[in-house]
Amino acid sequence: MARTYLFWICFLLIVTTGQVYGQPVTKKVTVPVIFDTDMGPDYDDVGAITLLHAFADNGEARILATIASTNYPKVTQVLSVLNTYFKRPNLPIGVPKGKAISDKDTQHWSDTITARYPHAIRSNDDVPDAVALYRQLLAKQPDRSVTIITVGFLTNLANLLNSKPDQYSKLSGNELVRQKVRQLVSMAGTFPTGHEYNVHRDTPSSKIVFTDWPTPVLLSGFEIGKQIHTGLPLTQNKNIQHSPVKDVFTISMPKAKEDEAGRMSWDQTAVLVGVRGYEPYYTVKSGRLTLKEDGTNGWDDAGKGHEHLVVKMPVSEVETLINTLMQHQPRK
Repeated sequence: MARTYLFWICFLLIVTTGQVYGQPVTKKVTVPVIFDTDMGPDYDDVGAITLLHAFADNGEARILATIASTNYPKVTQVLSVLNTYFKRPNLPIGVPKGKAISDKDTQHWSDTITARYPHAIRSNDDVPDAVALYRQLLAKQPDRSVTIITVGFLTNLANLLNSKPDQYSKLSGNELVRQKVRQLVSMAGTFPTGHEYNVHRDTPSSKIVFTDWPTPVLLSGFEIGKQIHTGLPLTQNKNIQHSPVKDVFTISMPKAKEDEAGRMSWDQTAVLVGVRGYEPYYTVKSGRLTLKEDGTNGWDDAGKGHEHLVVKMPVSEVETLINTLMQHQPRK
């Protein structure tokens, strides 16, 4: 009887405190993510989407869509290749149908992987407009639940903010974002000041987003990913065969001397903190990104609403983690 009584006392303590011998009982949180990418001018985007699929396979993320912020002819095919490789061939894909940047990969890997690997999307005409897809998806999600991770131009997000009520929602774009989005995580800017590609390439859109975005914004600056070099262990891993991710890095790394030890990893950092949070990898500095007409950004310490990453964990440790995640293989 005494043993039974003691058992139930211990059980109630576990249930009410969530602890066993001082260890917290944690519940895995699955982050709903819309991934917005230029997927082409550089190839760290390929590493970034690999991390996202790895997190999804681990139950840490639920990918709502992969949306292109550029409109070069094969960008949606590339997204289809990568989603299909990771066993998610039916993930929604969008592309800007109006004015947009058309920069494509300079290493010509998109031609190789779209010729070599299966994909259902054959043309940008096969997918919906990016803003229409955003509005459709956001309207169906719980309030303040969605994390948008953008690792490319801010074109789609500016267009989303300026969008009008439609068949998906009676709210304006700004109202819809305010209601449904928890945070925006963006690989953008250089801190405290600089002229970063994702920001300056479509400066008008960047100005709209960084002025009007109505939810918290977390920024991974150029200086963060510049220090992290990844891809070499992937290309040297003989156990990974017939992989579009490995092919992209194998094709691209030898084409630049600066990539001999791996490619700088800007976009992967945004996915990492977008899903797992910035701790324990980074701390943050609060303030607000400012933007000049030429696309050069600054930082206002007195501003509110934005944060940018500051190095905390040794760069080598973050580099090892990202290298490991980039070797993730599709679930069987």
